[in-house]
Amino acid sequence: MNPITGLLAALSALTAVFVAGWSRMLASSKERPGFPNPLQIGVGAFTNFFDTLGIGSYATTTTLFRFFDIVDDRVIPGTLNVGHTLPTVVQTFIYTSIIPVDVPTLFSMIGASILGAWLGAGVVARWPKRTVQIGMGIALLAAAGLMFMTQMKLFPGGGEALGVTGVKLVIAIVVNFMLGALMTLGIGLYAPCMILVSLLGMNPKAAFPIMMGSCAFLMPVGGLRFIREQSYSLRAAFGLALGGIPGVVLAAYIVKELPLDVVRWLVIAVVIYTAASMLFSAYSFSKSSTISAMAFRKSREVSKLNVRG
Repeated sequence: MNPITGLLAALSALTAVFVAGWSRMLASSKERPGFPNPLQIGVGAFTNFFDTLGIGSYATTTTLFRFFDIVDDRVIPGTLNVGHTLPTVVQTFIYTSIIPVDVPTLFSMIGASILGAWLGAGVVARWPKRTVQIGMGIALLAAAGLMFMTQMKLFPGGGEALGVTGVKLVIAIVVNFMLGALMTLGIGLYAPCMILVSLLGMNPKAAFPIMMGSCAFLMPVGGLRFIREQSYSLRAAFGLALGGIPGVVLAAYIVKELPLDVVRWLVIAVVIYTAASMLFSAYSFSKSSTISAMAFRKSREVSKLNVRG
């Protein structure tokens, strides 16, 4: 069997496990949130359309979630990982089979990202809201920085190699492991993975099957863990999936290519705004908690004085 065919067969099996696991959790859950509304489906279509064209979906989805107050900050990471899984799988089936890449490099980097996502999801799913806000704020600023440097062409253009060996392969595995873990926090893998591939001297086109394959395999793994911990918004995630698949197909087969420079600058601006608002919310929450704690201590002291009196 061709290795890529085997990879896609394995992805089909993993996707079936994800769908079955999600369906089983839905059947056993007492929560009945109802069908996603048009806004939730529209966010899925919009973000996955531009994701397929190379913009990315996590930062833009986070921005829209916060702007329209669709999802509580604490469950945004889980909602992203669960809701964008099926559209990303569709992307991978479309693109992985048509772009050549070294098989050992592809398989090892995908495996590293899966392990990173599994470990990362277990940690992030248990974080309190303020920690998620701080983590996502920092991650979004990092994503905006990478987008800006890519726009300014501050990274090397890469080489012609379709894979790496030796020390370079070890570096690729370690970094993709970390990128898989960061995916569970809400920072997309596409841009940093493409930069990594270029820095290692590989052909930038080889990044497409690596980054899409990595995301398609790690997202069901991380997503199932978020589902098990119930650390996501079911209705919003379902909306991302329903709108996202048509968005991917529209971009891949009909639009295919757009002049995206202006769109990328707009995305950078809104991502920075969203990151700042996340960090400000975390700061405000911390400040209000401190004030509440001080008021509680003061009320206890007053109560003790009244008892003594």
